[in-house]
Amino acid sequence: MRPSLVIVGAGPRGTGLLERIAANAPELYAGWGLDIHLVDPYPPGSGRIWRDAQSPLLWMNSHAEDVTMFTDDTVDMAGPVREGPTLHEWAGLPGRTFADRRLQGAYLRWVHDQSVAALPAGVTVHHHPRRALRVTGPRDGRQQVWLEGRSRPLLADLVVLTLGHLDAEPDSEQAALAEYARTHGLVHLPPDFTADSDLSALKAGESVLVRGFGLAFVDLMVLLTEGRGGRYDGDTYVPSGHEPVLYVGSRRGVPYHCKIGYELTGERPPLPRFFGPAETEALLARPGGFDFRRDVWPPVAKELGFAHYHRLFTAHPERTAMAWAEFEQRYADAGEAERAALVAAAVPDPADRLDLAAWDRPLDGVHCASPEEFQQLLRGHIEADLARRHDPAHSPDLAVFLALLSVYGQLVRLGDIGPWWHGFFSFLASGPPGPRLRQMLALSRAGLLRFVGADMTVTAADGVFRASSPTVPGHTVEARALVEARLPAPTVRRTRDPLLRELHDEGAAETPDGLLRVDAADGRVLDRAGRPHPRRFALGPFTDGRTPGAFTRPRTGGAAFRQNDATARAVLTFLHALAARVAA
Repeated sequence: MRPSLVIVGAGPRGTGLLERIAANAPELYAGWGLDIHLVDPYPPGSGRIWRDAQSPLLWMNSHAEDVTMFTDDTVDMAGPVREGPTLHEWAGLPGRTFADRRLQGAYLRWVHDQSVAALPAGVTVHHHPRRALRVTGPRDGRQQVWLEGRSRPLLADLVVLTLGHLDAEPDSEQAALAEYARTHGLVHLPPDFTADSDLSALKAGESVLVRGFGLAFVDLMVLLTEGRGGRYDGDTYVPSGHEPVLYVGSRRGVPYHCKIGYELTGERPPLPRFFGPAETEALLARPGGFDFRRDVWPPVAKELGFAHYHRLFTAHPERTAMAWAEFEQRYADAGEAERAALVAAAVPDPADRLDLAAWDRPLDGVHCASPEEFQQLLRGHIEADLARRHDPAHSPDLAVFLALLSVYGQLVRLGDIGPWWHGFFSFLASGPPGPRLRQMLALSRAGLLRFVGADMTVTAADGVFRASSPTVPGHTVEARALVEARLPAPTVRRTRDPLLRELHDEGAAETPDGLLRVDAADGRVLDRAGRPHPRRFALGPFTDGRTPGAFTRPRTGGAAFRQNDATARAVLTFLHALAARVAA
């Protein structure tokens, strides 16, 4: 009758939780026995996304020095800080390297092993390389975790779900496109983790429509070019002859902004300034709730603007027309319209002013007379982005990036705020390495990558797929293959994970956008009456507490680390009380 904890999902989020259990156990659980069961068909640490069994051509989208699984004193948590190496320190790489995903998987496996080794005597970890199918059991008693291929369940005093990104059933549009493809002999690849997609149906020389211009598209581009034997000779792509021709578009019609290629020197913006814990607490305390656009976005935009102008005034004062102290005071007191007038007076060059709407929708109002005109325009856009993101003269962009991280750390406390913010954050802050954009340019010049435009629509008729965009009015692209280059939406209602589906069917609460509702304090799963389950927790992108990722840049607060610590402490406190009762 040793206490038992089951963690379903042993990838980076489960590993981060295990690290926090090891860090907090000397205070909260020393001297007691405990069995920790990790349930995951993939290797502990790396999990599915970072497993070794994938192409070495696939990179991380972060510099190796910007990746850590360890806490520091910027994380707002009750548990102890346990520092450790970043990826570049652990692997002995230059800090600005973009490591491949298999190396990150090795780092994550090492972190897992270190965390297991740090557990107190009497705590034993067991890995079950299987899928968890369902969780049963009373609210006030032991839970049963049923595994694929086993007739008897694991018994658990507590269960924590750290499932990561999950497959999903198609929505109505995807189902209709898939059915059309089956009926007419076309190829339709639904949203998926690209490394798991079967790309063999995309034939050499054929036209392929691709909807999505983010990181999933970058993986697709790599696997269908270098992955098929092509190579780069400087800025020229040398094809193998096995590549299809990719026609890519999306809502914005442009690739995500590439990673910033320089270090921040000098004074950092003092964040948070206008959107910190006090502001989030005030929003949560509103009797009637809050609306994101009306109540949340204005202080968020003010925070991003503050970081931008702090950097401009302190690092590039020759481009301003006012003392920073005066600007800061007036900016703090001004409303939105007054701030616009203040910026116009204090920042002479419009190019130095922050325009978040233009950043979010760079092709709004752009119309090209021909597809070729648009190819040239978008190549120019990509070249300008590469130049800007590698030029310290534009260092206010890096300050905004830091503000985005700070804001995200607060927004996770608010629960489900809708999908727009996550897309906006990813577009600005979670884009591909600069070399990937240079590869896009080379593929475009080689005629293997064609740009469709913004607000791309796809229809199926006359035995083909058709794509069009208002960016190039009147132009349509036809193809017999369509790839949806994005991860499935993390909804519990449509997930293919049987455990989450059953939790939903049994009464676990979901948000309007389909995320599993959890208690913001410690991650306990909420039912539809708002009651936290005493023995079930959940962390990750399928919950309304989702964060930018399971790991993060050093010294940026690490929202996932804060959540992991809170859940670990709640788990250990519960299990300690249980063990004490059993011993008595």
